Amino acid sequence: MEKIENSIEGKGGSPLLDESGSALNNSHVRRDGKAVGFVLVHAGAGYHSESKAKEYKHVCKRACLRAVDKLKAGAKAVEAVTAALIELEDSPFTNAGTGSNLNLSGEIECDASIMDGKSLHYGAVGALSGIKNPVLVARRLLSEAQKGKLSAGRIPPCFLVGRGAQQWAENHGIPPCPSEKMATKFSLSAYKRNKRKMELAEKVETEQIQAKKRRQLNEHESGLENLGTVREIVVDLGDNDSACLDTVGAIVVDQEGNVAAAVSSGGLAMKHPGRVGQAAHYGCGCWAQNACNISPYSTAVSTSGCGEHLIRTMLARECSTAMQSENAHQALLEVMQSQFISSPFLASEDCVLGGVIVLRCCRCVDTQSSPNLQALLVEFLWSHTTESMCVGYMSAQDSKAKTHISRLPPGAVAGQSLAIEGGVCRLGSISD
Repeated sequence: MEKIENSIEGKGGSPLLDESGSALNNSHVRRDGKAVGFVLVHAGAGYHSESKAKEYKHVCKRACLRAVDKLKAGAKAVEAVTAALIELEDSPFTNAGTGSNLNLSGEIECDASIMDGKSLHYGAVGALSGIKNPVLVARRLLSEAQKGKLSAGRIPPCFLVGRGAQQWAENHGIPPCPSEKMATKFSLSAYKRNKRKMELAEKVETEQIQAKKRRQLNEHESGLENLGTVREIVVDLGDNDSACLDTVGAIVVDQEGNVAAAVSSGGLAMKHPGRVGQAAHYGCGCWAQNACNISPYSTAVSTSGCGEHLIRTMLARECSTAMQSENAHQALLEVMQSQFISSPFLASEDCVLGGVIVLRCCRCVDTQSSPNLQALLVEFLWSHTTESMCVGYMSAQDSKAKTHISRLPPGAVAGQSLAIEGGVCRLGSISD
């Protein structure tokens, strides 16, 4: 497979990039122990049209600002990552929450999950209808699990689906929202367009079957070659609008060095009711894990793309494990190539579609301040095999978020090639 690297090597890996991909000066560091943290978000791996690039970047900027506002107020990573996801879900341009793809029945069913790197607790919902912000339910599941066992020694759930998930959410104070209020003109028009194409495909398939039977009875069927094939009539994933995008997500490190990750998705267009994508599956949609004795780096990952491909490869956890290597950039490049594009679990696929955002962080001595103080060094990366991926990032010291639409270079083949970019950010000093 062709391998493509779109990054600029720098001290400790790749440099911090601005919207044009140029290196930023990250020497400004606060040393008072306040407002330390970092957030990286994505608005889906898929196709981002130039005509709507501003909208995609704008929602990523808002998501970053929401998370940083939480961090500045002293919130933990889990709360900050939840705030970022709410902003992404509320945007009509993303396939998550409001504006999600409609399923075969014309309904919205969402998946979401969140993971806390400190406690390693996880919460998820799948095929959830009637809730505006699925990530809130996942977050509440996580927090309820942290309280311990239920009455009579019952184990609290960490993953709920369908009607049961909706009932649980309402019972825990999360208000319902009719699906029709979550649909947008983009998602509705895509559904109607796809439904017509499916009806045409079914008609062609029926005619082909009937013609084959007639041939078997030695009946001549003229003009069969003009029927076309079902493969030529594919479900439209959006015609360059938001419906072609999959999961949105965010990863955060807070002032204590704790990490958290979250992911949310409306799923594939015209999916079967009840289908649950990678956004809800453990180790597939997101992963967060604080450093420990055997793992020197804290890591956080959020994925996007074709859910079935990401589920079969457990890409989020694979990327997290790879980030313990000395060279983060090379490690991500290798895991995307060997464990995703060339994965034996996807050997039958000729187009493997997905993307990830990854960060890892560790504490280091702040030589600019005092040997008794430490700084957080954050390396952040993103990689994708889709045509493009929109990302945004911001530290608590930044005045505004940076955004970037990463694209495969000209001539690269989506699903067979990959792009990888990223940067390094040194956060303010904290007490040891």
